Amino acid sequence: MKAFSVNRRSLALGAALLLLFVVFTILVAKVDVAPIGADGTDVGFSGINKKINDFLGENKGIYQVSEALGYLTWGVVAFFGLFGLSQLVNRRSLLKVDRDIILLGCGYAVMLAFYVLFEKVIINYRPATAGGELEASYPSSHTLMLVFVMATAIMQAFRRVKHDSLRMTLCMLAFFIAVAVTAGRLVGGVHWFTDIIGGLLLAAALAALYAGFAFPSAATPPEAPPKATDT
Repeated sequence: MKAFSVNRRSLALGAALLLLFVVFTILVAKVDVAPIGADGTDVGFSGINKKINDFLGENKGIYQVSEALGYLTWGVVAFFGLFGLSQLVNRRSLLKVDRDIILLGCGYAVMLAFYVLFEKVIINYRPATAGGELEASYPSSHTLMLVFVMATAIMQAFRRVKHDSLRMTLCMLAFFIAVAVTAGRLVGGVHWFTDIIGGLLLAAALAALYAGFAFPSAATPPEAPPKATDT
């Protein structure tokens, strides 16, 4: 691995977005709270959340599509996990695995830690029960995971895929999936509007922090074995 350096602008952006997420979360928990949720549970920003939810209604078809696309998250995570494992096996040292791949694994771990945290620290519940049971709703876990995983996959594509057409195709596909799932969670009626905003803010913050630590320069190429010098 190369000497550790960072991209200060990306880190500053990530820190600002993370702070904004914290402030927004506090506001969601405290502002305009009313019992509009499933089984009369309290929801912050109840006015705007109820208006949007009433307008969009519930669409089970779109919800199922967003659920299916959500499984692609784990496919991408598994791909990069296997990629990192192959580097570890071939290079026989964790220190020789590309820094951005190691940090990507760390990013996945942090993402999952936030997922578990908000399953325990309930800010609000979904607009409707699933099978008669209340489910945590804030932030939207699908939005958090899809946007973070696809954003970092786009970064990896720009760094590692040399063929222009293939690189752009992969990036456009990742972008489309992230947008489709995010919109699907809202239009499907399984999340409040503020759940989606919270998920987007947290995902963007984690992606920016990852970029700041993993890519000190936007043009940094993958590490290559040292070339032989003439004697």
